[in-house]
Amino acid sequence: MNAEDPDFIRTARASYDAMAPDYAAHVPDGLAARPVDRALVTAFGDLVRAQGTAPVADLGCGPGHVTARLDALGVPVFGVDLSPRMVALARRTHPGLRFHVGTMTALDLPPETLGGIAALYSVTHVPREHLPALFAEFRRVLVPGGHALVAFRTGDDDHQHLTERFGHELALDCYWYGAATISTLLAEAGLHPRARTLLEPEGDGKRQRAFLLARKPPREG
Repeated sequence: MNAEDPDFIRTARASYDAMAPDYAAHVPDGLAARPVDRALVTAFGDLVRAQGTAPVADLGCGPGHVTARLDALGVPVFGVDLSPRMVALARRTHPGLRFHVGTMTALDLPPETLGGIAALYSVTHVPREHLPALFAEFRRVLVPGGHALVAFRTGDDDHQHLTERFGHELALDCYWYGAATISTLLAEAGLHPRARTLLEPEGDGKRQRAFLLARKPPREG
């Protein structure tokens, strides 16, 4: 945690710290009942393993469901979340896995460390003006040929401010991006889009969910 973190990081951290146990209790493992989502995560894991042995960072890991799923696939993986309470919860739930407090906008990693990045629904809280720097950070830490899987609920690049969830007072901003917006920004950061999947809303949901797979170019020669 850094006093110089931008406001959106500090407010997101405080909001998820406040609701961590209730969030984990009310938001189930999103992959357990979604076979298409599982298939996309599995394909991502296959691509990472085929590339080498560099690990995956599950950024915005929350309670650690996706981290655990990738580990079960044989992918070397660790989770990162900005909320200390979420990280503590993930460590208790999955004691055999590694979880760290950190921000995906400024990863405490050397360049070309990761074989893959999973960022499932974590870009939701990043304002548009900070996305180019975020995706540049992704490119910095990925090995040549490494993959990033980014998932998010879509919208017309609009915004929502949440003041309450699960009975907790919050100050949490959510940004709903179009798939084309994120795909363009990834490409501009030097992460070449390889696949785009749009999933229709389920149940009471009103927004499509997008999964974008992008790759850092392999080193030539």
